[in-house]
Amino acid sequence: MKGSHKEVNEIPRGASGSEGHTRFKVLGAISFSHFMNDTIQSLIFAIYPLFKSKFQLSFAQIGMITLSYQLTASLLQPIVGLYTDHRPKPYSLAFGMGCTLIGLVVLGTAPNYTALLVAAMIVGTGSSIFHPESSRVARMASGGRHGLAQSIFQVGGNMGTAMGPLLAASVVIPRGQSSVAWFSLVALLALSVLWKVGKWYSSHRTLTGRSSPYQGLHPELPTHTVILSILVLLILMFSKFFYLASLSSYYTFYLIHRFHLSVQSAQLHLFVFLFAVASGTLFGGPIGDRIGRKRVIWGSILGVAPFTLALPHADLTWTSIFAFIIGLILASAFSAILVFAQELIPGKVGTVSGLFFGFAFGMAGVGAAVLGRLADQHGIEFVYHLCAYLPLLGIMTAFLPDIRRTYPAAVDRPTST
Repeated sequence: MKGSHKEVNEIPRGASGSEGHTRFKVLGAISFSHFMNDTIQSLIFAIYPLFKSKFQLSFAQIGMITLSYQLTASLLQPIVGLYTDHRPKPYSLAFGMGCTLIGLVVLGTAPNYTALLVAAMIVGTGSSIFHPESSRVARMASGGRHGLAQSIFQVGGNMGTAMGPLLAASVVIPRGQSSVAWFSLVALLALSVLWKVGKWYSSHRTLTGRSSPYQGLHPELPTHTVILSILVLLILMFSKFFYLASLSSYYTFYLIHRFHLSVQSAQLHLFVFLFAVASGTLFGGPIGDRIGRKRVIWGSILGVAPFTLALPHADLTWTSIFAFIIGLILASAFSAILVFAQELIPGKVGTVSGLFFGFAFGMAGVGAAVLGRLADQHGIEFVYHLCAYLPLLGIMTAFLPDIRRTYPAAVDRPTST
């Protein structure tokens, strides 16, 4: 901590972490790229009914596709984040999008179930490269408004995820599996944008490596407090993403089974839910900047429990309303959780981002696989009765330190980009 004020004052005006110099053009570019990246990836989930019918798949096999994608991303993201903390790779963003493009082409031409799994793994590899480095760029461009920057970055991805069902309903379902390959044009556009972002990143990467002037700025938190807080945050991530897996992977099947909707109608309901997720993501970060991230985490995890408990008992209208509210509230947590973790371990943005993105992907993948097997054994409605209790784990938020109040030196100052 000694000499930290001198170090901050030596940072060039307008540097990535400096207050009041939020680079909205960079944030817009990375959010737009996130939008296109996750639009492509969401097609995997959105066209599950097509794959289930064409290849005669069980719910467990559907879950394995999700697991292949999510587990690949989950295992690789912390490794990528740790590596790039020490050796920044500005153009790795474009390389990750190239992997996504290849996976998309394989997905559109896959002749069998094994090929679908391979395609999902290739797309997962692209995600493992894209997300940690994109999160780093968002923090570099934040101007100290870290929650806002992460929300802008995240909302692009969630809006892209919401677009998947619409594109599936309007393009892929009517025209068949081969039409998935048409979206390679979207990937090419995203690749070109990320190449330009890589140029900006390259010109600022002197602030991202071991020599970062922010590297020594650690909050005065006891080690055991940091470890306990990270464990609590991971438990909260488990509850959030395990529940979201029940909706993102199986909501259409639930609506078709319980309310006898058509595939296209169910896709529209899924879009409404995913749009709510995108909206909630946008609000969570800046609200956390203003009132504190712990309060946002309290409200977004535990606060959603009444609605998840009511959803399995609702009619179609109230199911749609509850799903929208759940998506809106629950999604506000991720930006707050991620920035909270980055503040706990400053100087390790890539590692922390990789760990939490990877854990999120892993929990979503494991959740989809486990819930798919439960759906096969006990029925799809059982899944929603069981998952309704997951947000009650939000009570664990009580074990998080109030950094803003108790450790003011740990907040609102530059950390390593």
